[in-house]
Amino acid sequence: MASKRNLEDEILDAARTCVEAFGVRRTTLTDVARRAGVSRPTVYRRWPDVTALVADLLTRELRDILLAEEDAAEHDGADESARARLVRHAAGVARAMLDHALVGRIVDTEPELLATYTFHRLGSSHQVALELVEPAIAQGQVDGSIREGDPAVLAHLVMVTVQNTVTSHRLFAEVLDGPGLITELSTLLDGYLRP
Repeated sequence: MASKRNLEDEILDAARTCVEAFGVRRTTLTDVARRAGVSRPTVYRRWPDVTALVADLLTRELRDILLAEEDAAEHDGADESARARLVRHAAGVARAMLDHALVGRIVDTEPELLATYTFHRLGSSHQVALELVEPAIAQGQVDGSIREGDPAVLAHLVMVTVQNTVTSHRLFAEVLDGPGLITELSTLLDGYLRP
């Protein structure tokens, strides 16, 4: 028998496939159960509706992006300042989010699903981001590469800037392509964090 974690991942994988293919509004928990090869009650016991399932799916996907990009920034930037690593990490996260099929589908076709986490409250993925960014900012303040200020405040602003750049990328379409947008985001963050 599969572990609870593996079963949840299988269901989330099925949900990702359904949402990428049909969108959130046209995906049902029954569709997800069928694709995951589990019973409907198995899915309903864990998630009361598609919105809750998609919220957990987005959290998982964004957590994976954050952690993968942190590893890449640490590995590739061992000799860099904390500011340079943080800016590269943030740019990598933004690039990965722009290239992510699920994130793209939701941003482009159902952005209202992100409204709560854009305007009203922090979600689980925000907390993961802050747990990575805030210590990096504190480290940069120690090594002198990041300006003084409350690390929590600076971390929130970095996180929100990356999120808003990704979710608003269509607003730049007439003047910047994806790589250009990432370059400008990096310049913005580097200037904000520089002493």
